[in-house]
Amino acid sequence: MTTHCSLVRSFTLPKLAHCPRSFAPGALVMACALLLAVVRAQAADLPNIVLLMGDDHGWDETGYNGHPYLKTPVLDQMAATGLRLDHFYSGGSSCSPTRGTVITGRHHNRYGTFNPGCSIRPEEISIAQLLKQSGYACGHFGKWHLGPVKAASPTNPGAMGFDTWVSHDNFFELDPFLSRNGGPPEQIKGESSAVVMAEAVRFIDQAKRAGRPFFVVIWFGSPHEPYSGLPEDLALYDHLPATFATRKVKLTSNETGRPVQRLQREVLRERFAEITAMDRAIGTLREHLGGAGLRRDTLLWYCGDNGTPQEAVATVPFRAQKGAVYEGGIRVPGVIEWPARITRPRASDVNTVTSDILPTLCELVGRPLPKRPLDGISLKPLLEDKMKERPTPIGFWNGLPRPGDGAKPYIDPELQKGTSPLVKLAEGGATRNFLNFHHPEIRDRDYNGARAMLGNRFKLVIDGERGSGKELFDLRADPAEKNNVIASHPAEAAKLEQQLRAWQQSVLQSLTGADYR
Repeated sequence: MTTHCSLVRSFTLPKLAHCPRSFAPGALVMACALLLAVVRAQAADLPNIVLLMGDDHGWDETGYNGHPYLKTPVLDQMAATGLRLDHFYSGGSSCSPTRGTVITGRHHNRYGTFNPGCSIRPEEISIAQLLKQSGYACGHFGKWHLGPVKAASPTNPGAMGFDTWVSHDNFFELDPFLSRNGGPPEQIKGESSAVVMAEAVRFIDQAKRAGRPFFVVIWFGSPHEPYSGLPEDLALYDHLPATFATRKVKLTSNETGRPVQRLQREVLRERFAEITAMDRAIGTLREHLGGAGLRRDTLLWYCGDNGTPQEAVATVPFRAQKGAVYEGGIRVPGVIEWPARITRPRASDVNTVTSDILPTLCELVGRPLPKRPLDGISLKPLLEDKMKERPTPIGFWNGLPRPGDGAKPYIDPELQKGTSPLVKLAEGGATRNFLNFHHPEIRDRDYNGARAMLGNRFKLVIDGERGSGKELFDLRADPAEKNNVIASHPAEAAKLEQQLRAWQQSVLQSLTGADYR
């Protein structure tokens, strides 16, 4: 019984203080078996949870959002049968920041994950740590990008609560190099989305055999550039419009790892092939869950991590792109499928964001929230069709200025060195290192940077572009953010600016480390 009892660490055996000294060993075995039965009964009431995320997957790049060329039949089916989040946002306008919001429920500037390549901090409380306390088996597969995935890193997936991880420091392509539980990277042959999905499915099967609910995070390397695809997927996009061939775009060469300029039509053909392969991998998961009798009570939540990158902007209906706090940088696909609880298809225009994931899951499984400032809210009422409007606005804020010379690293730089190689070279190397710094005091300039406060109708943007100043948009009438209406709605702008400033103050207070004391 030792193995089984180790699965229920958060429970204790009944006290046997009043039992006679001759208490039979067999009775202890029976008690442990009874406890295991109770735990399994409780686990049966907990949903399985799978979070899926595309890398640089923009809002319009799905069939269900009306893309004229892309083929995403699985996501389309999920949107047609589940909860379609039409106003879903990434917590950051680039990858590492958004991933931090998923893991913590907190804005990324609270713990110094300002930009891609900034790590999380070890003191952050993760959704995996919380769900683990409820008996979940927790696994991470694919892109991490919140610090190195090596065993020595204090911010690897294991340190953040995952029992198992087969992960990469950053993004990856065909035949990826992945680290298994912090070990040296090993190359796994195959299409990258299929590779990480196979690892995730294996973990799910192990959890099922152990009688445990599972929490699985699958963060794909697709469709981040440089692009590559299988011949059958590329063939689907052989006939993209010739107009896409009138523009050259800059991206990474798969051959050299360095920047190259190519015709956008060729680039989009490869990008769309990656998205289709990712979509197929999600279909593999759904089919496996169905065959294992797990699909009905498994919550699947798919989203992107930021808007469309510059080389792929072709059909985006919004302003700007990845890296901006305008809609084109932060509006992303979002869809939830959970047959046991979402029994009819719905589309929601309530504003939702990646930082909502942690509080939502905590409420669903009955875990108390961490006792520190959170930026997300529980969407349980939305899942139950009881939320028609968001009760609080959402703040967006791009990276803070660097702390300057002499700033103290938050983590030993040796522990921040990455190990898993990728095609794109940086500073002459094929791996990535991470940064995080102590920020002991708040300075006036810390409030600067592109930032926005999103209400249910209006969105205030400050310094969204160089020299843009303050802008107010009525997103319900103008989702493309073409018309600045600040002159005709000064009271709305003033209210959102006041909320933005107060929120920034809270974020900066967290950045000093106050939440950890």
